[in-house]
Parts: sequence; C-alpha cells; structure tokens
Amino acid sequence: MSEGGYQIRNQNAVHFITFSVIEWIDVFTRKMYADIIVDSLMFCQKNKGLNIHAWCLMSNHIHLIVSRNEPFTLSDFLRDFKKHTSSKIVKAIEENKSESRRNWMLWIFKKAGENNKRNETYQFWQQDNHPIEYLTNEILQSKLKYIHENPVRAGIVRNEGEYVYSSGIDYYTEEKGLVDIIFLN
Repeated sequence: MSEGGYQIRNQNAVHFITFSVIEWIDVFTRKMYADIIVDSLMFCQKNKGLNIHAWCLMSNHIHLIVSRNEPFTLSDFLRDFKKHTSSKIVKAIEENKSESRRNWMLWIFKKAGENNKRNETYQFWQQDNHPIEYLTNEILQSKLKYIHENPVRAGIVRNEGEYVYSSGIDYYTEEKGLVDIIFLN
C-alpha cells in the first residue's frame, strides 16, 4: 500500500473500483450533480482511453468495473477523474442558490479539505479507492452482480435494469444506458 492508498499494479487489467463522497453525503440525489459524473465518464471514454465494463452511481458513491487503453493508466484516470469531478461538483453546489443543503455540504467539504494536505480548499471524495484486480471470472461475475443489485438493495428500483445511473440497463434490458459499455464475457 502506498501513502495514498492501494496501488494499481497491473494497469492493463480489469479492476473493480469504488469511491465515496466525504462523510457519505448524499450529493447524487440531485440530477445536476449526477450528470456531472456521467458527462465526465463519457469524456474519459472518448479522450482518456477509459473502458467502462459496468458502473453504478448511488447517492454518495460510485462503483466501476473499468480498464484502459494505452498509453493511459487507471491510476491517472482515477486521479484526474476525482480531481475534475470534485471541482465541478463543488462549483455547481456553490452556484446552486436553490440547493437547500449548500452551506452544510460546503462546510463539510471545507473541513475535510483543511485536514488533508493534498487539497487546497475542499475535499469532495474520500482518499481511498481500493481497486480490486480481476484474476478469476468468478470474482468478476460476483462484482458485476453486486454493482447492479446496489440500487435494488437500496430500495430505489425493483429490478437491476430499471436504474438510470447504472449499466444494469445495458446488462438486463434491450435498451442502452447513459454510458457506453464494453460488455464482459
């Protein structure tokens, strides 16, 4: 483990990655903030060599099964994605005068930022990602099922294919979801 958390040793492998909002704040209950994540994922697909095999954005965290194309690395993706989305979301919260939780959220992000020497002002995402490399198909299928059942377990939807902010639509229906998916065998 490095100072900042787990290292991705094989940058070419498929990995399961989860990261969460500081203090598990339910930021993504607002569509405008969730859409920043979707837009950023699509940007990384087009410009940063990101392959998304599965994903699910919950109210306060995101699960991804991803790989990358050379010359890009998963480590670079995580760093850049978290940095970009955190600044975009914090700015959107700051500018959203109708956000009833604005002052409270910004206060928490600021306090977390003050306690982390890596941040200038705010900290939006928790530091850890804990990437899990897929060495067996059984692990892969287990994580794939776990990701898609997340909104069902949370009581948001009844079936995996009903949740908009997930690749469950791609895997369990004939429809296409918000983000392009490279299906796993």
